[in-house]
Amino acid sequence: MSPSEVEAIFAADGALASAIADYAPRLQQAQMAKSVAQALESATTLVVEAGTGTGKTFAYLVPALLSGQRVVISTGTLNLQDQLFRRDLPRLRDALGAPVRVSLLKGRANYLCLHRLKQAQQLPALRAQWPRLQVLADWAQQTVHGEIQQAPQLRRDDPLLPRVTSTAENCLGSRCADFEQCFVAKARQAAQAADVVVVNHHLLLSDFVLKEEGFGRILPGADAVIVDEAHQLPDAAEQFFGARLSTHQLDTLAQDCAGEAEVLRDVPDLADAALALSRAATRLASSFGGQIGRLKFTEFVRRESAPESLDAVNEALKNLHAVLAALAERSVELAALKERAIDLGARLAAVITQDDGQIRWAEPQLRGGSLNATPLKLDDGFRRLREALPGAWILTSATLAVGEDFSHFASELGLDEAKTLRLDSPFDFETQARLYLPPGLPEPNAPDYHERLFDAVIPLIRESGGGAFMLCTSHRALRLASERLRRELKQPVYVQGEGDRATVLEQFAADGNAVLVGTSSFWEGVDVRGSALRLVIIDRLPFTAPGDPVFEARLDAIAQSGGKPFMDYQLPQAIMMLRQGAGRLIRDAGDRGLLVLCDPRLRGRAYGARVLASLPAMPVLIDEADARRWLRKIRP
Repeated sequence: MSPSEVEAIFAADGALASAIADYAPRLQQAQMAKSVAQALESATTLVVEAGTGTGKTFAYLVPALLSGQRVVISTGTLNLQDQLFRRDLPRLRDALGAPVRVSLLKGRANYLCLHRLKQAQQLPALRAQWPRLQVLADWAQQTVHGEIQQAPQLRRDDPLLPRVTSTAENCLGSRCADFEQCFVAKARQAAQAADVVVVNHHLLLSDFVLKEEGFGRILPGADAVIVDEAHQLPDAAEQFFGARLSTHQLDTLAQDCAGEAEVLRDVPDLADAALALSRAATRLASSFGGQIGRLKFTEFVRRESAPESLDAVNEALKNLHAVLAALAERSVELAALKERAIDLGARLAAVITQDDGQIRWAEPQLRGGSLNATPLKLDDGFRRLREALPGAWILTSATLAVGEDFSHFASELGLDEAKTLRLDSPFDFETQARLYLPPGLPEPNAPDYHERLFDAVIPLIRESGGGAFMLCTSHRALRLASERLRRELKQPVYVQGEGDRATVLEQFAADGNAVLVGTSSFWEGVDVRGSALRLVIIDRLPFTAPGDPVFEARLDAIAQSGGKPFMDYQLPQAIMMLRQGAGRLIRDAGDRGLLVLCDPRLRGRAYGARVLASLPAMPVLIDEADARRWLRKIRP
């Protein structure tokens, strides 16, 4: 179908308006759909920024469904995957009468592993969990897809989950005795036969980089790749274009080796080697104690006991590999464990080896941490990815440009030759929203900044009667805000981290007049429509905090190449993040709200004008009385 024919589908008398009751034509949506169809037809790369309300999902799904091509669609999260597969694709397929085969594919950790379930049922160490494991075994006989989130009696953070799911490291692939019934294998087989496959960024990247054994890759043969929420792609790539070794991976390998020794009962050397690795992993985990945030690898190895811990892990992995090499022919399980020991040894070597083209760092995590190495530049990796999947590439998000300039995003991914398209939101921000810049606030680093900020915004929340997000740029600010707001406000105050994210959002929206305080995870991917969210407060410009080794290394590289780190990298990054946070306010044509930006640098620094120009055009208020008057007007 030609691009013009695709565009006509979005018209007031087109196929969508005829088949979908609540469909409303939008010029921007039709423009995007036509451009996507052209890119698919010509097998070119297109980068599209589509403002909130454009309807970009339909704008890329319609041409994909009608292209006659095999298309891979990658999203940022599992929730977006489910929304595409279970809601958007069925609606459009019916509306268009398109007999297109669609498939949903998630990472293997999202499916029940029959082999590991059977293993867990045999382990005396899990005797207390046997009744729950039997419930899972019964469910396995009934479920069609085996998605673990649908399994009974399992929480998202359940410690039993890693025992009954597989990873790229411990999956046996086609060598597994349960391969014919494997839920992951069935999902991949369905994906290979589909015309449209919905994946997520991690799966897209791992399919290319890891080339996992046992299944064969699903993406070769794809004619086109569409990446939604493309602004998340550079961050997702860090772990895939480099190397990562975590204490959790070491613990899991030791645990699996110990379990195999327990089942076999005649391999004491394996039990001893597993115990030695477990102890080495625990010792390494203790080296992360007291560390806050990422740390340069060179600084990490100067910490007390860190060098000895790394040596112990290295020796334990070598010893374990030697033991497993002698046993590998006994079973596919032992052979797979040997390969895992080799892989983790290679990861350790990659991290501890100095390479000027890589950034190395240590990152604390729950009960341990990880050692990481990632390329200084990600563009070469993305070029190889696109070469491996030649054809059309469409990358889209609500925030990819700084003003009209796509160069920051394009340079990160090596997309210098890509066509670009920027579409403003169809929402009428001039009448639906106001931007308030509170006067008289001190610089964000001032000792009294947060108290002065709360003095300025609490009257606004009271005037609004709630319905407010307060988005903070640090966990310290989140803590201070939650304490002060709970002391002084009558409305319920929900706080990030005090419950499951989805549940917190549901409670906030259902209340209608509550306050939610959040940090980074609430700046994007949150869609609260209507008057339940009418006030968004952002404490300061979201510049990355100094000291992060990855961020600092990239700034140094820009400076050494003659660039300007602040203007070329720091400011564009902050602007795109700010736009994500600001985008929470107006989510529907009927929404009205007030955006409050509390950073005085927006008016006091030269770059402030560039930041403000990147936001949707709306009246700017600088007087508290005007802000309160607007809130009274929109309050339900």
